[in-house]
Amino acid sequence: MFEEILLPTDGSEGTDEAVDHALDIAERFDATAYVVHVADTNKDSVTVVGTEVVDALEREGEEIVDSTAEAARRRGVDVRTEVVQGDPASAIADYAAERGMDLVAMPTHGRSGIGEHILGSVTERVVRLSEVPVLTVRTQGDARTKFPYENVLVATDGSDAASAATDRAVELAGALDAAVHAVSVVDDSSLGLDVRSESASQRLEDDATEAVSAVADSAREAGVENVTETVRHGDAHEEILAAVDETDADAVVLGTSGRGGVDRILLGSVAERTVRTSPVPVVTVRR
Repeated sequence: MFEEILLPTDGSEGTDEAVDHALDIAERFDATAYVVHVADTNKDSVTVVGTEVVDALEREGEEIVDSTAEAARRRGVDVRTEVVQGDPASAIADYAAERGMDLVAMPTHGRSGIGEHILGSVTERVVRLSEVPVLTVRTQGDARTKFPYENVLVATDGSDAASAATDRAVELAGALDAAVHAVSVVDDSSLGLDVRSESASQRLEDDATEAVSAVADSAREAGVENVTETVRHGDAHEEILAAVDETDADAVVLGTSGRGGVDRILLGSVAERTVRTSPVPVVTVRR
């Protein structure tokens, strides 16, 4: 399922959990890990050492990727390393797309805020920009990084992005013999006071029921034996987190609108809020 996994790293404290989790996946699927550091061209890093002109950030980057690569080799994971220059988020997204990566694995700070480099804002920008699925792993607080996954939560609103995410989630669950839990959230407040009605609310309920049924059908057709379907009511992001707890999910898979903008429900802002706050790894899939 995964043959090539991109693992960007900046050597920041607290990223070990994300690295270890990515290597768990690479080891399980016999994938090659591409460990990449982006030397941020927004910063002046050229200096002179003796008579030699060197780029301090590139030199530091070589040390960072070598350290991570050594951890991969100790686990028997095939690994490649590279230091590239550019804006970190754009460089990571472009690298993944141009080289046909199957997955980008990145850490995120979570609730405590947004940091520099790979953590926080850069990770969230990669989620928005990447044409390749992005696995984000919390590095603080109540984070849980169990692997192999036994329970995969698929959040859906029936959109094209959600359908693309469903395909990847079902493939992942099938490869790991995991259960699939399909959930769709009805946010009645989105109707607005002036147009709220029983019939409009019922349409949202019907759409959500149809969305989880489509996920369940795909999972069963792929041979997944343990499948559940749930329609929840409330704020989409909060209800996704509640479903994580209730299903004992090990990972969440959902769609994102990507470069084209921000759509309602699961797309855009809800996906990013879930990435920021989910206690378990999140896989975002661009439509």
